[in-house]
Amino acid sequence: MPKRPAENTERQTAGAQSLRRGLQLLRLLADRQEEGALLADLMAATGLERPTVYRLLSCLEEERFAERHPHNKRYRLGLDALHLGAAAQEKAPVVDLAVPVMKKLARLSGDTVFLVVQQGDFTVCLHREEGSFPVRVFTTVPGQRRLLGIGAGGLALMAQMADDVIHDIYQRRSALYADAGMSLAKLTSVIRRTREKGYAEIVDTITHGVSGVGCAFSLPFGAGAAISLGAISSRMHASRRAELGLLMQRELGALP
Repeated sequence: MPKRPAENTERQTAGAQSLRRGLQLLRLLADRQEEGALLADLMAATGLERPTVYRLLSCLEEERFAERHPHNKRYRLGLDALHLGAAAQEKAPVVDLAVPVMKKLARLSGDTVFLVVQQGDFTVCLHREEGSFPVRVFTTVPGQRRLLGIGAGGLALMAQMADDVIHDIYQRRSALYADAGMSLAKLTSVIRRTREKGYAEIVDTITHGVSGVGCAFSLPFGAGAAISLGAISSRMHASRRAELGLLMQRELGALP
C-alpha cells in the first residue's frame, strides 16, 4: 500500500531532524577537536538523550566522520570530515575574495599575510601569502586552528563580539587560555584596545620575537573573517603597526 502524504511528510521531517542533529554534533566535535569530547559533554551541549547521541555518533563513526579514542573514550572528527574540511578550504569563497587584497598587502609590506575565519571558539587559517622580506614568519599554516583572541586575526574577530559572548568563550576554554598566559582581565584589556584602534596588535604573544596586526571584515555569505600581517618584532615597532593597521582597514574597506 502506498504511503499517505502525511506519513511521507513525517518521515521527511524526521530525516531532516536527524541530519540537523548530526551536523550539530560535527560542529561540536570541531570545536573540541584538540581535546576531544566525551559522550556526556555532547549530551550536555545538545540537550539530547544518551541513546540518541550514541546512535548518531555510531553512524558518524561508521561513515568515518567521527572517531573515538579506544582508551579515553573521547570523540573527535574522523578522516572523512577532515577531508571535507580541507576540500572546502581550498575553494572557499572567502579565499577568492581575500586573495587579491592579501597579495597587495604582502607586496606593499613585504610581510607574511594570513587569512583566518572563525570556527566555534577557534580560528582556522585558510590561506597565506608570503612577502618579500627575507626573514619570514610561519607561525600559522593553512588548516591550523588557534584559540580565538590569541593571534592577531582571532583577536580582531573576538573584538567584534558582545562582551557576554567573549566571557562565555573564555569560561569554556579557560584552561587553554591559561596555558597561553591569557587571563580574562588581559583579554578584556586587549579587546578594548582593539575596538578603540579598529585593528588588533600582538607582540610576542604566540612566538617570541614575532609581532602581528589583524583586521576583521564582514562577509556577504557567512561568518566573519580576518586578515593579519606577521613579521619579526624588530620590523613591527608601534608606529609601523599603526601604519599597517590603517592600510589593512583601507584595503578591506574597499571589498565588495
